[in-house]
Amino acid sequence: MATTEKLHQNYPGQVDAQVHKDHPGVYIPPPLFYIAFFYFSLLLEHDFALGIGFLRRPNQQFIGWVLCLIGVGVGLMTLIQFIRSRNSIVTIKSAHSLQTSGVYRYSRNPLYVSLFFLYFGAAIFWGNWWSFILSPFLVMIMKLYVIKREEKYLRRRFGKEYKLYKKSVRRWF
Repeated sequence: MATTEKLHQNYPGQVDAQVHKDHPGVYIPPPLFYIAFFYFSLLLEHDFALGIGFLRRPNQQFIGWVLCLIGVGVGLMTLIQFIRSRNSIVTIKSAHSLQTSGVYRYSRNPLYVSLFFLYFGAAIFWGNWWSFILSPFLVMIMKLYVIKREEKYLRRRFGKEYKLYKKSVRRWF
């Protein structure tokens, strides 16, 4: 019998509160990092335009749209999977189960991958080089502030099951 089930038998009201208090501790919604970085890149582009041409304009916009559509598609698949599993995408709520199927067979962070597709798609669409220049800092913040906390929480919450999953599926792709 799992530890949580034992606790439910002995302390039925207290366990729910105890389990739901445990969460990754990421208090800033991760999409806000992408939005903030992209907005900052637009300000930089406005004030310090690099003047470097991208692709020919029609190709550039087409590629940008394709990347954005991929991002939306992956994001929707991820959200649907969260809804079906009754897990929350809110990073200050606890997980009921470990996501390992669907898009999670290919990436441990498909929602963040989808946001990167949107970020880069929009950058290409508008020809904003600053988005690319800032992207390593965005990756670093996502890794250190968001993903490391989430992984620590998942190890604590799901133990061996998460360790096995982590060995078999890459973080991004």
